[in-house]
Amino acid sequence: MKVVVIGGGVGGLGAGYEFAKAGHEVALFEASDRLGGQVRTFEIGGGRIENFYHHLFKSDTVVTELIHELGLGDDLEWIHSKVGFLSGGKIYPFVGAIDLLRFTPVSLITRIRLGLAALWLRRQHDWKQYEGKRAKDWILRAVGREGYEKVWGPLLRAKFGPHADDVSLVWFWGKIYLRFASRPPGLRGLFAKEQLGYLRGSFGRLVDALGEAIRARGGTAEAGRRAQQVLTRDGHVTGVCVARPDGTTEDITADVVIAAVPSLLLPRLVPDLDAAYRETLDKVDFQWATVLVLALDRPLSHIYWLTVTDPDVPFVVAVEQTNFRPASEYGGQHVVYFSNYTDPGDPIVDEDEEQVFTRYEAYIKRINPAFDRSWIVGRWLFKDRAGQPIVHSRYHEVIPPLRTPTEGLYLCNTTQVYPEDRGQNYAIRLGQQVARLAMADFGARQGAGDK
Repeated sequence: MKVVVIGGGVGGLGAGYEFAKAGHEVALFEASDRLGGQVRTFEIGGGRIENFYHHLFKSDTVVTELIHELGLGDDLEWIHSKVGFLSGGKIYPFVGAIDLLRFTPVSLITRIRLGLAALWLRRQHDWKQYEGKRAKDWILRAVGREGYEKVWGPLLRAKFGPHADDVSLVWFWGKIYLRFASRPPGLRGLFAKEQLGYLRGSFGRLVDALGEAIRARGGTAEAGRRAQQVLTRDGHVTGVCVARPDGTTEDITADVVIAAVPSLLLPRLVPDLDAAYRETLDKVDFQWATVLVLALDRPLSHIYWLTVTDPDVPFVVAVEQTNFRPASEYGGQHVVYFSNYTDPGDPIVDEDEEQVFTRYEAYIKRINPAFDRSWIVGRWLFKDRAGQPIVHSRYHEVIPPLRTPTEGLYLCNTTQVYPEDRGQNYAIRLGQQVARLAMADFGARQGAGDK
């Protein structure tokens, strides 16, 4: 079987690797100048680091097994996390039950309710019972308005902004369930420290290893090669028109095409895409993911993952990578991500790094009042148009199927990882799933043809 994978993020790479392992002929093309998608990397102080911050949870078994399979397992490290809340200009550690009990911005009764509600959700394995329900409604009943406004409401607003009131309870359940999965089970887990995983040298090494594994099995995995159009005839795929580096194009024949791209790109790639399927794609809205990265000559705080609950702050989380990894990995520099999720019309979509930093500067001082521009060694701004699907309460009704109406054409992206949220583990798992589906379908077609 000849397979073309459009998109070199970890989902596309996971699909390509699955096909290659099964002995199929794989050609993977990525439009940007490097593979990785939302896991692509750049350099700070001679060390590689992700454009968008990444770590693994203990429950991320698919990517963990793949890392070991590709020979990188000895470099996968599990580290106790340092998590906190910025509330009212003060940093509160938020690692376990003791920290929750010390979180004085809410009453003792609310703190107890928050802990019990988290334990309850952790014990609920049947997430389908929550479909069609809003997280806000459940939270208000479980922990009250104070707990919503001061703790869990800011978490929803951090990801979904003005859409927070309609976020699916399934999505919220997944977040709580996932965090507790990185701790021991039961009451002991409430008091235990969370462990998060990181691949020494960055997850770019996993991206590289996947590309090399595809090539080692006779396939190709090329960056800087933009797919122009999926070629079809009589309702089934025949190949893909791909741009060459010199600006010309070539047609690559294919029995199967995996479009591991954002949903909004698929209609451009497939002009004759089924109208009803196109409508389904249009029903999922996205927010931009934006990250300002600063390299500093000293630490900003002692927290790795700092959720910002003050509603006037223009970023929603500060991730200080060098409170998770040694600063020596980045030439002694201290690296902080300032993240936000915004609607397409937000000014940040068109702003450059100087404009974004200028807006953020006063609020960075809330984390550390001594912060000064002179601390900055380097800064970068990264954006992703399809950063976060908006997982509303009826989201389960609008998820596009992996199998498109065009025979041999499959979609594979973050809109389809539900009930889980974005992440390497689920992107790779989805890539494996779509590859297995496509192989089964192709086998069925071949069997029907023999008859």
